Amino acid sequence: MDINQHQPLHPGVFIKRVFLEPNKVGSNQLARQLHVSPGLISRLINSKIDVSPLMALKLSKVLGVSAESWLQMQDNFNLYKAREEINLADYELMEFA
Repeated sequence: MDINQHQPLHPGVFIKRVFLEPNKVGSNQLARQLHVSPGLISRLINSKIDVSPLMALKLSKVLGVSAESWLQMQDNFNLYKAREEINLADYELMEFA
């Protein structure tokens, strides 16, 4: 059964839309708070890189969203993208005795 699902937001897009834009906070300020380079934050909020476990921990401290939530958001995004790239009709369930 195929369930149509809306594309989940990349965590970086979520950060931009929920935290940065409404609060008029720039990516450079977030980079300083996270002790990372502005380029890294730019790549993150432009969906060029994934949230790593280390970044998830930093984001949880700075933005108040659990590390588990950041990683789950990244996993949901990655799984959605993977489903777009593969035709599962080409695969069959293995039967075990």
